[in-house]
Amino acid sequence: MTYEPDAIVVGAGLAGLVAASELLDAGRRVTIVEQEPSASFGGQAWWSFGGLFLIDSPEQRRMGVHDSLALARDDWFGTAGFDRDEDHWPRQWAEAYLQFAAGEKRAWLHEKGVRFFPVVGWAERGDGTAGGHGNSVPRFHITWGTGPGVVEPFARRVQSAAANGRAAIRNRHRVDELIVEDGRVTGVRGAVLAPDGSERGAPSNRDVVGDFELRAPVVIVASGGIGGNHDLVRAAWPARLGEPPASMLSGVPAHVDGRMLGIAENAGAHLINGDRMWHYTEGIQNWDPIWARHGIRILPGPSSLWLDARGDRLPSPLYPGFDTLGTLEHLRRTGSDYSWFVLTQKIIEKEFALSGSEQNPDLTGKDVRLLAKRVTPGAPGPVEAFKEKGADFVVADTLDELLAGMQRIADVPLDTELAARHVHERDRQLDNEFGKDLQLAAIRAARRYRGDRLIRVASPHKLLDPAAGPLIAVKLHILTRKSLGGIETDLDGRVLSADGSVVPGLYAVGEASGFGGGGMHGYRALEGTFLGGCLFSGRQAGRAAARA
Repeated sequence: MTYEPDAIVVGAGLAGLVAASELLDAGRRVTIVEQEPSASFGGQAWWSFGGLFLIDSPEQRRMGVHDSLALARDDWFGTAGFDRDEDHWPRQWAEAYLQFAAGEKRAWLHEKGVRFFPVVGWAERGDGTAGGHGNSVPRFHITWGTGPGVVEPFARRVQSAAANGRAAIRNRHRVDELIVEDGRVTGVRGAVLAPDGSERGAPSNRDVVGDFELRAPVVIVASGGIGGNHDLVRAAWPARLGEPPASMLSGVPAHVDGRMLGIAENAGAHLINGDRMWHYTEGIQNWDPIWARHGIRILPGPSSLWLDARGDRLPSPLYPGFDTLGTLEHLRRTGSDYSWFVLTQKIIEKEFALSGSEQNPDLTGKDVRLLAKRVTPGAPGPVEAFKEKGADFVVADTLDELLAGMQRIADVPLDTELAARHVHERDRQLDNEFGKDLQLAAIRAARRYRGDRLIRVASPHKLLDPAAGPLIAVKLHILTRKSLGGIETDLDGRVLSADGSVVPGLYAVGEASGFGGGGMHGYRALEGTFLGGCLFSGRQAGRAAARA
């Protein structure tokens, strides 16, 4: 072949496309190798809701939010809980990312055409302490165009370069080995897979029709994490989160299998923090699945009553949208793989959003007329479709009917008397505008933020109020999503070996690097930081590799 790349990028997801774009902007030639068909160009980011973490943005200020780098730093480090020797580079990455999110991140994206929905969301509201886990203020900026809107400028840059011969995109090329010569990574070897017309995210064949070898001075691993490989998830599951679930849904396609992590390790890369991971507890079975065990996450407001599988209420402050891993740890210690939301039609209309670009056609399609329906009566269309067709939803006019419906789809016996008691106790707390129920206090506090009051948090009401009905119960499953550990790198994205030395010629970005350094989130994340980690780590490594 006459085309000789300056860099090879393994993986055509967001982090890889950003790294490739930076290399192309510096005048370098790039080859991207990707095992999936061209339909999956853009990787997991395409499926995302497009949330990005920004600090002291114009959108925040217009909503009356007073944010600062100092406050965000308190929140990040209070959430991360760094406590290991291996956290040296993750700490450096966290600090650098905070500077980026408070500095040029928004302007850099804006220059590329990325725009944001004006209402800033408040995700991961925390554990109830000022110095602990969680966002003190709303920081979840929804991209106009959701995940595809984030991917688009980088995909366009790479595809344009491919059209004029500065880049090559080689789909159905599965990397099986990093070539190491004289201690330096000099290329990749692997299998050419048979063509496949599968739609985005759907399983593709693994039929080998040939092999390949490519060489370049730089190889960038951008292959993602392990969320589609439940065996690897269970193998890495930490004791602090209890026993791994016997049953989980997948929030990512099956090809997110972690293969490249072991391949990079064989080439000298140091893998760290593999036991740090991010899975959701509000997963529901997709009634129209694309991949195996396809789950969708509910992005909940704070008003639903959360019960474990037996029917006991989750303890304070484990409310919807507050503490993802705290809730996961508690539920795993109950011994069941699922839990329940109990709510009303009034709550589902105001508070339920579904994660993912395909579940938000108004934001994804930049359809203002469709978006306006979010403030009119009725649940958003995709939410209503799940309520009507989803296997995990129960709708009833009375509490007895609701509990009977829950019992029918339960895997373990539901204590209906216990569940009913919690509903009645909660409702009695609404006889006054004050009380001792901390969840109701949190709901009232949330509505002091204009964004929550407008489109996110229902006014407090009794679950058994007929005017707010019908009653709804949702069976919630554990949903695999992100790896928070990975390949250790320095701040340039250069891969490090176990002794701390650089592996020459090798870089890692995105989820494969724990979104930077081998785990810049520490034990927990603040949301809106996964896409941002792909952007930042791809940018850092692409620029550094262009200088190499």
